[in-house]
Amino acid sequence: MISLYDTQGTCLVRRDATTDVGDKTVWIDLLSPTETEEKAIEKFLGLDVPTRAEMREIEASNRYYNEDGAQFMTTFVVHSNEKDATTTSNVTFILAGNRLVTVRYGEPKAFVLFAEKACRNGDGCTSGTQAMIGLIETMIQRQADLIERVQDEVETLAPQIFGQRNGQPQSRRLEVMLRSVGSKGDITSRMQESATSLHRTLLYFADAARERNEDPKLINRIESADRDIVSLAEQLRFVSGRTAFLLDATLGMISTEQNQIIKLFSVMAVMLMPPTLVASVYGMNYKNMPELEWTYGYPMALALMFVSGLVPYIYFRRKGWL
Repeated sequence: MISLYDTQGTCLVRRDATTDVGDKTVWIDLLSPTETEEKAIEKFLGLDVPTRAEMREIEASNRYYNEDGAQFMTTFVVHSNEKDATTTSNVTFILAGNRLVTVRYGEPKAFVLFAEKACRNGDGCTSGTQAMIGLIETMIQRQADLIERVQDEVETLAPQIFGQRNGQPQSRRLEVMLRSVGSKGDITSRMQESATSLHRTLLYFADAARERNEDPKLINRIESADRDIVSLAEQLRFVSGRTAFLLDATLGMISTEQNQIIKLFSVMAVMLMPPTLVASVYGMNYKNMPELEWTYGYPMALALMFVSGLVPYIYFRRKGWL
């Protein structure tokens, strides 16, 4: 799908993509473009639009480069939808003259939010570079919101891990906590990758803006956005460390619980060894066993087995092994 955004004063106005790209068009948004749509944009711009496979390449030279006077920048983005489900996608920014072309195969909400608030931007949005920095600023705000949400969720996990059982079996509770902590750790690692990718994109964007002799105010916005993403990366390191601590604590508690079970079985086995020995002795099939002829031989054997099991139990209780 192709969306065209034209300047109207200092605002961006979306219009029908079936019409041709006009002189006032400063932003062309390609969402999961078909081969026909890619060729149409390539023919108009005279540029090679990267395919989905090319956007996934991790080499810096394939993500940040100049071609035919245009700057290509591909960044990795983590975004969440209305159901709080976290997904990832790659977004390619192409600065071609005064226009911005975005190529994406995901639907980060930052694109919708930026398009809605473009008219409220104090510096206006009359060029591709202004549209790009506005988009990135919105993406950073969305990522900050996602980090805050994940941090709050991580903080609520600690009391659940170290708190009381509340009637739920310990093993089941720890299993649920392990899944939750692992999920938060996965999201945090993806956000760290996204922050690193956005940081590299902003560094390249700043250099490209200087080469294009952009307004110093716009360059300051780029540098300010870069400082914001660096601060978010630092916050993510804290969240990652917190998540790693909770993950290690959960695994340690699971290991401790398993050790307790093994210890219980071991102690019970030792406790039952003397009674088993007594029962084995009197269960042997020998003719000359005086106790077999005693009137109270059977009660005596039972009492002996009970006492031989009770003594280790009392000893283990005093040692704190039970």
